[in-house]
Amino acid sequence: MSDPLAPWLADDEGVLLLDGGLATELEARGHDLRDPLWSARLLLDDPSAIAAVHDAYLDAGADVATAASYQASLPGLRARGLDDEAAAGVLRDALRLAREACARGGAARPRSPAPLAVASLGAYGAYLADGSEYRGDYAVDDAALRRFHRERLEILAPLAELVAFETIPCLREAEQIAAVLAEHPVPAWVSLCCRDDAHVGHGEPIERCAQAVLDLPCVVAVGVNCCAPVHVEGLVSRLRAITSRPLLAYPNAGERYADGSWCGDRIAPDELVALAERWHAAGARLIGGCCRTTPHHIAALDRWRRERGRSAHSASSSSECST
Repeated sequence: MSDPLAPWLADDEGVLLLDGGLATELEARGHDLRDPLWSARLLLDDPSAIAAVHDAYLDAGADVATAASYQASLPGLRARGLDDEAAAGVLRDALRLAREACARGGAARPRSPAPLAVASLGAYGAYLADGSEYRGDYAVDDAALRRFHRERLEILAPLAELVAFETIPCLREAEQIAAVLAEHPVPAWVSLCCRDDAHVGHGEPIERCAQAVLDLPCVVAVGVNCCAPVHVEGLVSRLRAITSRPLLAYPNAGERYADGSWCGDRIAPDELVALAERWHAAGARLIGGCCRTTPHHIAALDRWRRERGRSAHSASSSSECST
């Protein structure tokens, strides 16, 4: 099984730049996503809006386009009145939009690796649309969790270069994802949602949750997403202590969602860059943003990455000249 991350991470110091918040960027552009399907509603109503956000992140320097399939679960689409064939078609459309955006982005930078279309598979709590992807307090058994993740994976895996299990808040869900990936081994990353610098949302140590999936060779990266930026360095450090695999860091913008709105202060792009330098030093190699981060944040990270690359090249050239 080939590793789709290899073109960016062949250098131990390399960085694969992720994109930023999809749904919150759509909201910033005037789309009302107050719907159980969240951003996936636009797969039905306005797919061109999703394509435009993919393009904006790729233009800002992102190396990936994360498909709008995070909340496009089959149960959620069935509840909207779609039959199984039509619901599966919506999932495929999400990945198609991401792949087409990557083709456009790749044409604009022909000497670089082509951008990577990633199939997003959100936590079970994302389907519930009640915030439980941050808590993991699910009132279903393990078989239901496996079925939920398996049916989307079976649709998207044949089409995706990489699948991303995102915002996973508890050990039990990580274990069921591992069981599904053992049945259907495809290149995947698993990203955990954490409440502090040591524990996932449900309360288990992050190391236990990560270890549940790290026995699988198809898991090409593990990390954290949609947590507060202040917690990322500690979380990445804990993960680096138990694995040498590439680590993910794509937190939210530092705000909290409460009572139907965002509150607190959004991190500025230059502040995100300063933190990303620390995450990189702690071991993160896949870096980007989640909710409320924007193309401006990703552009700032891209400038930081390019400057790091120039500095490293300059240092290498100076060393060669002195020998």
